[in-house]
Amino acid sequence: MINRCGLLTLQKEPVPLKSTEVQLEVRDHVATVVSTLNYENKEDKPLEAVFVFPLPGDAAVCHFSAKIGQTQIVAEVKEKQEAHEEYDDALSCGQQAFLLEESDQSPDIFSLSVGSLPPGESASIRLEYVTELAVQADDGLRFCLPAVLNPRYQPQGSEGAGVQVTSVPASLVPYSLSFSARVSSPRPISKVESNCSLDPLQYLNTDQTQATVKLAAGHKFDRDVELLIYYKDAHQPTAVVEAGQASAEPGSLMGDPVVMVSLYPEFPQSVMSSLASCGEFVFLMDRSGSMSNTRISSAKDTLLLLLKSLPMGCYFNIYSFGSRYEHIFPKSVEYSQQTMEEALKTVEQMEANLGGTEILEPLKHIYSQPCIPSQPRQLFVFTDGEVWNTKEVIDLVKKNSGSHRCFSFGIGEGASSALINGMAKEGGGHAQFITGTDRMQAKVMQSLRFALQPTVVDISATWDLPKEVSVTVLSPPIKTLFQGQRSLIYAQLTGQSSEAAEGCVTVKYSLAGHPSENQLHFSLRPAEDTGLTVHRLGARTLIRSLEMEERESRGQQDGEVKKKLVRLSVQSGVSSSFTAFIAVNKANSRVIQGPLVRRNIPTPSCSSLPIPDTCKAERHGSIPQPPRDPFMHLVSLQKASGSWLLDPGLATALGKTSQQVEKIKPRTANSEVWATILALVWLHAFKMDAKDEWEFLALKAASWLRAQNGANTFENSEES
Repeated sequence: MINRCGLLTLQKEPVPLKSTEVQLEVRDHVATVVSTLNYENKEDKPLEAVFVFPLPGDAAVCHFSAKIGQTQIVAEVKEKQEAHEEYDDALSCGQQAFLLEESDQSPDIFSLSVGSLPPGESASIRLEYVTELAVQADDGLRFCLPAVLNPRYQPQGSEGAGVQVTSVPASLVPYSLSFSARVSSPRPISKVESNCSLDPLQYLNTDQTQATVKLAAGHKFDRDVELLIYYKDAHQPTAVVEAGQASAEPGSLMGDPVVMVSLYPEFPQSVMSSLASCGEFVFLMDRSGSMSNTRISSAKDTLLLLLKSLPMGCYFNIYSFGSRYEHIFPKSVEYSQQTMEEALKTVEQMEANLGGTEILEPLKHIYSQPCIPSQPRQLFVFTDGEVWNTKEVIDLVKKNSGSHRCFSFGIGEGASSALINGMAKEGGGHAQFITGTDRMQAKVMQSLRFALQPTVVDISATWDLPKEVSVTVLSPPIKTLFQGQRSLIYAQLTGQSSEAAEGCVTVKYSLAGHPSENQLHFSLRPAEDTGLTVHRLGARTLIRSLEMEERESRGQQDGEVKKKLVRLSVQSGVSSSFTAFIAVNKANSRVIQGPLVRRNIPTPSCSSLPIPDTCKAERHGSIPQPPRDPFMHLVSLQKASGSWLLDPGLATALGKTSQQVEKIKPRTANSEVWATILALVWLHAFKMDAKDEWEFLALKAASWLRAQNGANTFENSEES
């Protein structure tokens, strides 16, 4: 019997972490997060507490400090090996030390070591990071506080120790979480939504540009804390210039002003309405054990919807993976009624029974296949992201970015943000996260819309600044532009300018053969009260680029890239994979006596154990399957061409009998035309709330009708 009241792990070890307090400050689309972790040693021996926990993959961790009694110790960023040696030396001398470091394998996992906490003593750890908020399909800005860290799968025989995670079921997490947020923006805040229970939103002024919100008491740790923030007139391009640090050297990144430019490209409607009728669509589906139950069921429905929505004349294939991988066809095949039916039969039999999450090998196989001329490759990846070798996967996607676009989907709580965002960013695609009660289908169809839209090419950015000011762009070149999606550029501005001086950035690109540009004029006068947020985000952007360069060079440049990276990390105070935060309590002259006991602090996990195949077979035979949703039933009946057949299956999906459907058919109407009209009328009448999900298959149906000269019949039937 597990004692749930005494702050114990599953091994009945006491847990020294008592509570976590998180304060979120959102300014427009940038978030500053301050987490305070409160430790207390109630044992009779000195402790080393080790806590492995998730952070957003693109966070810039910029502050780490510890408070013991009245003593405050602020950590410094140092080269990782040097930080480890200093930490170990401090512990061996009986001193207190604190170490915070990023995992070598994945930038969204951190390890916090609290060393030599004497019996009866408390310590308060403060951790601060900044991050940009991602824009969602409905224009909401998404903030996610990762509260769940599922064990990351490590393939057998792979190098490195991987990430050692001590996890417990969410219901047994032995520490509490409090969370509060303050939101401010130049534009009014429409609403704030969450997947967790919130106290009511409190506006702080009459124009509703400032508000606070809190997580309701009793968070269960069964999900990440997700906030969706909605502003009025969200798609406004902006530029924020931030003054340099007075104590930093002029000409350095931290000493010069840095500008953050946010652009929202708007494309002509005429171009956006022209959808591609070609392409090679490769779907890669996670079938590891952690995808069991509702996840795999939703994924199968999504594949059905995708297959029905593909344009005639394209090519496709479906891969699935776990510890091994499978594919339906040896190579991508042309989309037809026959190949669609063959694929759907296989999808129907799919279960989450392929073991661990090994995504690297199927990706290598996909990339080894020759591309089909005039059929641009679009890769859709669905995974719960519980992989160990995140950086290796992202590097592979980047290496092949010239031959495809990658659209990624993180499924469920604890999906790796570093993996999902990294694959989409390096693959020139778009990332989506599907959590809680989100319908996977709606988000996937938005990405299909992006994939079918004309690709933006020849993207370039030019700067027009006063002659005494020069610019150094910190961001990698923009690879992708999507309608309504934000693009960010960070740049260092060197030189002096007058208070009234202005700058201008112009982004040029070509869309469907039409040259276009977006221009933004901005004041060079630094904004007030931003601190060093923009500098840290700019530094983080440059650090990630240098890390990628270092991995690609494999140290061939005499370590110059690594030296530059470590120097930038130390100067900016932003952590990297080659540095760590280290703090040693040198003020305490009392040597801590006795052997040090290590305590691993458990992290909540939502991973579900895979059901053995034999159990699945027994369960399948004894539990009646729920009736199919009428909408998905109707979708499953559509032919690859876009039409429906007038048969008993269609009548059932429409909630009618075969006789009722036949009775209302005009005498001269073709049965297939009539069936297709009925299906479209039903979708418009009963499923307008899910139009995003059936829009493409309806377009295909309407196109088929026009080819049969059935458009007039459809119009007449809608009127009646």
